[in-house]
Amino acid sequence: MPEQTDLVEVRTTAPDAGSAALLARALVEGGLAACVQVVPGVTSTYVWQGEVEVEDEHLLLVKSTASRVESIRTLLRSEHPYETPEVLAVPVVWADPAYAAWVRDTVADDAPPGTVRAKDER
Repeated sequence: MPEQTDLVEVRTTAPDAGSAALLARALVEGGLAACVQVVPGVTSTYVWQGEVEVEDEHLLLVKSTASRVESIRTLLRSEHPYETPEVLAVPVVWADPAYAAWVRDTVADDAPPGTVRAKDER
């Protein structure tokens, strides 16, 4: 089995497309994520304040590194419309080496925030 990487996928949900787009852009422009995929059409069933709730949401899959998780959490807690947003960091066990290098380079501490790389550089 390949050795574990320092990459993570942080998962969060948003109540609508507009909120999801704003969060995704803030994460990428802030240099905290190399990529954020927004998956519409997720239905969440959960307990909130003692009641079962069912809501349509958008799932955000944030591609980053373990060293950026706390900053991602801070941004989401600050900018998210939910009082208690979901923030789950899932370790990536294996990634294509070229993709992993791109993620690391994009979110590196010395990379300027909002570094935009040409499509052919990914």
